[in-house]
Amino acid sequence: MTVTEHTPSGTVASGADQAAAEPSMLASLRAQPRAVWITAFAAVIAFMGIGLVDPILHSIAEALNAPPEKLTLLFGVYVGVQCVAMLLTGWAAYRFGPRRTLTVGLGLIVVAAGVSAFADNIDQLIAYRVIWGLGNALFLATALAFIVQSAVGNRNSAIMMYEAALGIGLAVGPLLGATLGEWTWRAPFAGTALLMLAGAVLCAVMLPADGPRSERVRVRIVDPLKVLRNRTLFVTSVGSAFYTGALFTVIAWAPIAMGLRPIYAGLVFFGWGLLTAVAGVFVAPLLAKLVGEKAGVMVAISTYGLVMVLAGIGTATGQVWLIGLAVILSGFPSGVLNTLFTDVAMSAVGGDTPRSVSSAGFSFLRWMGAAIAAVLVAYLAKWTGSEATPWWFATGYCVVALGAVSLAKVAHDRKVADDAALIGAEEF
Repeated sequence: MTVTEHTPSGTVASGADQAAAEPSMLASLRAQPRAVWITAFAAVIAFMGIGLVDPILHSIAEALNAPPEKLTLLFGVYVGVQCVAMLLTGWAAYRFGPRRTLTVGLGLIVVAAGVSAFADNIDQLIAYRVIWGLGNALFLATALAFIVQSAVGNRNSAIMMYEAALGIGLAVGPLLGATLGEWTWRAPFAGTALLMLAGAVLCAVMLPADGPRSERVRVRIVDPLKVLRNRTLFVTSVGSAFYTGALFTVIAWAPIAMGLRPIYAGLVFFGWGLLTAVAGVFVAPLLAKLVGEKAGVMVAISTYGLVMVLAGIGTATGQVWLIGLAVILSGFPSGVLNTLFTDVAMSAVGGDTPRSVSSAGFSFLRWMGAAIAAVLVAYLAKWTGSEATPWWFATGYCVVALGAVSLAKVAHDRKVADDAALIGAEEF
């Protein structure tokens, strides 16, 4: 039986035609110019930096005599800076050009990662993570648009490369951090600095020069805030902020609650990153097709809440293996939400608003939720005297997120956009 479906252009493509098109997509992937491959390589390293600290968090605590409330600031300031930087990246790409923005972002990461390897105390490490967060925001928010703009042939092959970079980075980052962290907690920072230096040099030397500013879409710093006046976008963004708070409870608190050696913590977060990537690319579109995007988001949030309960039980009963299992399983709903949440939010905005502006406003609130939760998590445990408390709050975050999404009025359940999984992606 031949299955037909409508393509974005309005034409009808058969299942046989789509199957025949697959080789051309693979050929297009192989034919991508050097600039696309270089940017994708740098993106892998940048994504690796997100989970780099998780496996070595316990080692840092021991080596620098750092309390939990200081350790979680390594994530709080990192995502807090990214939250604010989401308002600046579109303007920076317009003002200075994408190649300069990419290269400066990579350069900041090199500096931050390099000096982190020589930190004498936790306060210095926290300060360096501020620089790292700014560099990461400048690079990642511009990389997708650069890849899509520079790609040859099938646009989907370019998106595939970026999503592959996302998956590889999230999965390999914790594993690399764990492997080097078995030697010393400083080694993962030094290793990342060297890898990112190679990426920065390649981008600076081999990427094409920026075109005239008149050829780029003008973006003002205040535009992402203005678009949040759209009620549905605002409500959905609030829901995403609370979900992301639960996500960063996992990222910031699980290493402390487990207290594992770097290699074991790294394996746990490797499983988390792998499930996140697989679910975001393959499972989310299928779920959206079966039940719709909004319903898919609500199912995934509910699942995430149940996983947080599992982590809380594991912490309360001292079952470390149960916490690790919960962390790995959380990657599944997280991958679905990374893809579908953005698309639900974007469906609320009219066609007159550039997707980049809407995405930046959405990401601003999303990362604000992450920053607040990452800072608050250790204090919740300290104030209540229980390491399980952060997980109960994370469950509560999921309940609030579920309520917010239920209020969102999605005009239609459309096909998931190719770049929906790429939260905060900017187009210029």
